[in-house]
Amino acid sequence: MRKKELAAAVVQRLKERYPASCSLIACKDYELLFATRLSAQCTDARVNIVTKELFSRWPSLEALAQADLEELENVVKPCGLYRVKARDIHQCAQVLLERHEGKVPDTMEQLLALPGVGRKTANLILGDLFGKPAVVADTHCIRISGRLGLTDHADPVKVEMDLKKIIEPADQNDTCHRFVHFGRDICAARSPKCNACFMTDLCPGLSPAKSKKKTAKA
Repeated sequence: MRKKELAAAVVQRLKERYPASCSLIACKDYELLFATRLSAQCTDARVNIVTKELFSRWPSLEALAQADLEELENVVKPCGLYRVKARDIHQCAQVLLERHEGKVPDTMEQLLALPGVGRKTANLILGDLFGKPAVVADTHCIRISGRLGLTDHADPVKVEMDLKKIIEPADQNDTCHRFVHFGRDICAARSPKCNACFMTDLCPGLSPAKSKKKTAKA
């Protein structure tokens, strides 16, 4: 099976099982941007707890831009790397007000110019806020696409480029969200639930014979 055919089969299976939903809770464009920044090396569940206080305490972009940095650090501390993340949010709020009229920009180039924003964050924003084709090469996407043989790389940018070639543009962003659900539900980094997986026939590491052996041992 060619990679493009494999990708189409994977996309369809995921569509049948999981919603194309982002786990991060946000009501405004900048809230999703900052929540995504906080999610680096942190669970979405914890980020949602932190952002509830963050956006309640500073309910506008202007308030965040004027916030006391030390107070901001204390609020985002549970997300880890709190000094860097607080600084990025503080500076990013200022840049959005000064250069973008308080709106999150809709191009990769402009997003990457914002403090603390990398390709993963930029792609999520492009896909979720603006409905543009985008591949969010997060840890779930990289792990699962590698296991399924959709890419031979582990570098996020290379994985992104590989998937853009074989996943239809209209399906790219939604598929990445579904990778997250699939990764948490079945294809975990450690001890994946291969016996319960609905894609064993598509996975090059799990032939039907191997799958039966695993089931027998369970």
